[in-house]
Amino acid sequence: MAIVSIITHCFNEKGNISELHARIRNECEGLRKYSYEHVFIDNASTDGTQDILRELAAEDNHVKVILNSRNFGVTRSGFYGFLQCKGDAVITMAADLQDPPELIPEFIKKWEEGFKVVLAVKSSAGESKVMYSIRRLYYALINRLSEIPLIENYYGFGLYDRAVVDALRRMDDPYPYFRGLVMEAGFEHAIVPFHQPARKRGFSSYNFYRLYDVAMLGITSHSKVPLRLATMLGFAMSGLSFLVGMGYLVYKLLFWKQFTLGIAPLLIAVFFLGSVQLFFTGILGEYIGFIYTHVRKRPLVIEKERINFESPSRNEAPAQGSAAGERAPEGPSPEDGNGEGVEEQAKHAPAPKP
Repeated sequence: MAIVSIITHCFNEKGNISELHARIRNECEGLRKYSYEHVFIDNASTDGTQDILRELAAEDNHVKVILNSRNFGVTRSGFYGFLQCKGDAVITMAADLQDPPELIPEFIKKWEEGFKVVLAVKSSAGESKVMYSIRRLYYALINRLSEIPLIENYYGFGLYDRAVVDALRRMDDPYPYFRGLVMEAGFEHAIVPFHQPARKRGFSSYNFYRLYDVAMLGITSHSKVPLRLATMLGFAMSGLSFLVGMGYLVYKLLFWKQFTLGIAPLLIAVFFLGSVQLFFTGILGEYIGFIYTHVRKRPLVIEKERINFESPSRNEAPAQGSAAGERAPEGPSPEDGNGEGVEEQAKHAPAPKP
């Protein structure tokens, strides 16, 4: 029987966990052809969320729990939990009840039709018009900058076939922009529009800094346009400065006594060029930070505890030089060396002196 995994990342979601579990269990028990597992990965919650997760795991063996040693952020934690799922299909779902579990049967239906990826896309949302407009502006910007097409108002909620999970695992990204990785993998996808309800309980952990971090991660992961723009603007400003300088020189030569430069144009030019330089220095710093994060090769998360799992972490990397799932050779086999077995080599070894 095929397995469907649901992965839920959570942080201080005490008021939502029990209802989410009940609604997901209700939907999954109606899937007669499939068994399921519901994996929670908790980012070191401090409001009692972990106690509720332990109770749910004790009552329901479909529930599996990963407790992180600290808060590693939703980007890393969510992706790590995604890789730990063993299902033939994996459904990602946030713990804030803004991802409706009632879409699970529709996801499964699209998957059965042959789609490897089923994406839930917001057609409307119960959030402020200002935030909704900012999101639309961001998606419009990143689609213009990105080297691959990204889907507006898709943020990760959806179903992913095992082939997609394995493909993303091979990308080995220590700080992944998940929605970008999914599109970069290139699997044929179906879209399921939905209305995203407003959060009823708790508070979102997405403050301005985290939203900015995700936005810059999307740009630096999938576009070199800002760097190219800095180069092109540098050439353009150099040419413009040369033309302005030549114009001032000619004007001064023609009207030597009447023409005075004044300090205002100089100040404007200095402040303008300084602001442009700072802006592109910041862009360059974002890319350097992106490279630094990747070359450190730190793990996505460090687990403190896992509950109801039968096997260890599925995120252990294969030995260098070996294919995924294969073991690297640990030492000489009986047929190693110059064609002689270990026993044959022992026969030709010199005897110890008395």
